[in-house]
Amino acid sequence: MNTFLRACLTLCAAAVLFSGCGAQEESGQASEAEPEEILYPVRIEENEICVGETTVQTLLDDGLVVTVSEMTDQNELVQYEVDPEMELEANSYYAGGSVWITDHVSASISFVTKEESVRMGEAVIACLEFDMAGAEDAELAKIAFNGVPVNEMSREKAGEMFPDFEGDDNVLFFYGSDYEYYMSFDAQEKRLVSFSAARKYDVDWSSEE
Repeated sequence: MNTFLRACLTLCAAAVLFSGCGAQEESGQASEAEPEEILYPVRIEENEICVGETTVQTLLDDGLVVTVSEMTDQNELVQYEVDPEMELEANSYYAGGSVWITDHVSASISFVTKEESVRMGEAVIACLEFDMAGAEDAELAKIAFNGVPVNEMSREKAGEMFPDFEGDDNVLFFYGSDYEYYMSFDAQEKRLVSFSAARKYDVDWSSEE
């Protein structure tokens, strides 16, 4: 196994149980008081991404760079671009990747495989987490959440757009049975500085090697 392949496989593969979109978790019944869950899209450049649906290949086809990291024997962190043709195991969850939007802005990315092993490009994006503190407006305009460029997303506007989210003056979040969203705002200007969107999967982290 070559170094690149080892780097990709150290993404943290774990066995996954896929319950399907909208299914109730086995551990209990859904509460009647739970708000309706909505899949809010994320846009990077011209690509609309729906967690749990969009594949890694969609990002690669648009010229975005998806990387994974490996710690060398000299304790140096080295990044590698993913190989879209690399085979991934079935029913697995991979975390620890990054997708680069600009030279200064990236997002953490996780992806999953389902019942069959697939090439990396066909893996489905499970989570995107953006940290945008210090980014310029022109960079932030390349990213949108539910159709609104993040440089225009104030705390007030987010509260109007997502009335079912909980939180306070600096944070909004929604943790449902299928989707999770989290938004963090600058304490002074109330501008969006980080956010994440994730499709939930029942991951058995105890199987991690």
